[in-house]
Amino acid sequence: MAKSKNSHALPLLLPTLFFTLLGTSHAGGIAIYWGQNRNEGTLSEACATGKYSHINIAFLNKFGNGKTPEMNLAGHCNPTTNSCTKFSSEIKDCQSKGIKVLLSIGGGIGSYTLASVEDARNVSTFLWNTFLGGKSSSRPLGDAVLDGIDFDIELGSTQNYEHLARFLKAYSGVGNKRVYLGAAPQCPIPDRFLGTALNTGLFDFVWVQFYNNPPCQYANGNINKLVSSWKRWTSTVPAGKIFLGLLAARAA
Repeated sequence: MAKSKNSHALPLLLPTLFFTLLGTSHAGGIAIYWGQNRNEGTLSEACATGKYSHINIAFLNKFGNGKTPEMNLAGHCNPTTNSCTKFSSEIKDCQSKGIKVLLSIGGGIGSYTLASVEDARNVSTFLWNTFLGGKSSSRPLGDAVLDGIDFDIELGSTQNYEHLARFLKAYSGVGNKRVYLGAAPQCPIPDRFLGTALNTGLFDFVWVQFYNNPPCQYANGNINKLVSSWKRWTSTVPAGKIFLGLLAARAA
């Protein structure tokens, strides 16, 4: 798995972290993934640290090709019993602090794919109605309206994610709320799963995994491969902000 975000033994402040590099017109920030470690604390506790600008709730790890979508938040709650709605107020608390909260779809463990353009449209409709600004009788995270969707695609088909991105972005402005898109590609260019989607230029945040990939990762104090890859990402991939993704702990 590319991120170790499904590792259940890491505490809140030792997940995989994603940093922006300063030196552009954009302010920096730190983005983390939350939801795969029951010992990492609550969303409100993470946001109260004042360290993070973006939090990805991970993961919706089953969707597409006719499957009933399912969310897995490890030991935090059970969506099938409606116990994840308790995080609605915490999501709103984080957003009140100016933190963007996205739902991450995919992950290293799950069953997901997009079988066609129409499948991508159906998944986008589900995401809009269930987690974003739409309406549904079943909203696992309650009435909180998330800021967007993060693509952490590591399994299944490599096709149709550009269509999912377009369908989701088309909801921006509905209800006067922007839909943000994030992505977590690996550092080789183009990313196998998300390269085509990223080329649409629709992604606001791209947190690149500069690890678990010897040709472009930081390792043993050597930054040359990372810097070379970073320059390619920032000069060739259209995105609002590109984040530098490094592991935050040896255990990761």
